Amino acid sequence: MDNPKPPTQNNTRVDLVASTGDITLQNETPPNDEKNDGLRGYFETAQWTADGTTILTTSSSHLISGYMLPEDLLSPTATRPLTLTPQATIQLPEPSNVLAGAPYFRLAEPWTQQLLVSSRDHPIHLFYLSPASPSPSPASCYPLMKAHSETFLTATSLIWPSPGTHFIAGTRNMLALFDVTRTNSEPLTRIKTIPSDRHLSKGGGVGMRGAVSCLSAQPTSDADHGSLVAAGTWTRWVGLYDFASPGARACVATWSITRAATATATTTSSSSSRGVSGADEGDAKIGGDGITQTLWSPCGRYLLVGERKSTGILVYDVRVAGKLLGWLSGREALGNQRISCDVFPGQEEAGGFEVWSGTTDGTVKVWEGVGTVEGAHAPAWKWATAATRGGSTVGSTCVHQSGSVVATCSGSWEFPDEDGDKDDDEDEIVTDDSQSQSSGSNSSSGGSSSDTGSDDSASEISWMRRRNKESSLQVWSVSNGTDEAAEP
Repeated sequence: MDNPKPPTQNNTRVDLVASTGDITLQNETPPNDEKNDGLRGYFETAQWTADGTTILTTSSSHLISGYMLPEDLLSPTATRPLTLTPQATIQLPEPSNVLAGAPYFRLAEPWTQQLLVSSRDHPIHLFYLSPASPSPSPASCYPLMKAHSETFLTATSLIWPSPGTHFIAGTRNMLALFDVTRTNSEPLTRIKTIPSDRHLSKGGGVGMRGAVSCLSAQPTSDADHGSLVAAGTWTRWVGLYDFASPGARACVATWSITRAATATATTTSSSSSRGVSGADEGDAKIGGDGITQTLWSPCGRYLLVGERKSTGILVYDVRVAGKLLGWLSGREALGNQRISCDVFPGQEEAGGFEVWSGTTDGTVKVWEGVGTVEGAHAPAWKWATAATRGGSTVGSTCVHQSGSVVATCSGSWEFPDEDGDKDDDEDEIVTDDSQSQSSGSNSSSGGSSSDTGSDDSASEISWMRRRNKESSLQVWSVSNGTDEAAEP
């Protein structure tokens, strides 16, 4: 199989049609002469609602917002870019980056405009995205607690698959299945990801140990697929679980991605001898420090695995669980911040499917024909998000179900030096949850606390001096045509 062409800076394929503008520059002067600390919050995640009319966002200031697309979004006579303003907001009292919109969300039916949110030391809450109140009370709650105590377990991941009668939450060493209609009730089913978390060996090497950082449901369009849930952990394990039938809620497969992502290759097999999933597991060398996303291909055959502190995305063919097909190279996700990608069916003549992902340098890259290339797969094209002030991390890239529009949200912190300028030698480190923060601290310490006390103090001072970089929510129109002039 031939490798795709190297990426091109092709802005003719996308056109900015709507934007919030840089939210860190809005309301620059604080009211009542209060001190401006420059931390008004930045966009962390974005996702489309099920009907494709609204974009749900979360921010570092614990704010959930709903942005409805303008009716004249793609009108040729509209003044571009249109201004995006939130139609509804929910101010959370506690930090949370775990959000799942209802799979039956419809703009014309207010009762369907529901979303699930998880915060530490609280039950999972269901909110209505209503413009009536900026801080509505939860409509329902679903407690996730330890079986033999009253201690809340924090749901570190959520999925709410169609038809929407049930949702699945992931926490440390466990998955839990809830019935949406049974408010204030415990989970219907608990599935431990290791045999026992009370034994000294924590499962004795069986199963996947650690907090479940992400979940994704296999598409249901194909009759042969749609029954599996893919889970990833901060400890770099992937597990496939069957929630399709009452008698089959069990682990199908688990495997570690550590060797596939970081080992050094010793030999390289030819494509003809690799079979269905033939890339050598030591070839990738893309790094990684904890799984932030698992994502299924539109056909449900391939599984994408993305990590923080990584330069690529692993691609697995689930027909041979745990066997690496290849990896998407050139995807810079070099910090702790979550960077979420999206998929879209590919062109029939090209085969495979498309993957869209942001990076830490403020660009969005697109890989075409994914699933048809073994080994390294370079992006086909890319574009800069045209930030007005610096190139901040593009945390989410979401392709609309029509394929004609893509939404991106950008935002991150930077750490200026004592003269007020950004320290180029100090990478921005953004943590979006407790697991990420603790893991990032442990991985950077490199020794015992007694040996790194001064480093910890310096890190704390740097953290206090952080400030927002550019942050915006942008909507782009996408052209299906190719620009021959931009070909390499």
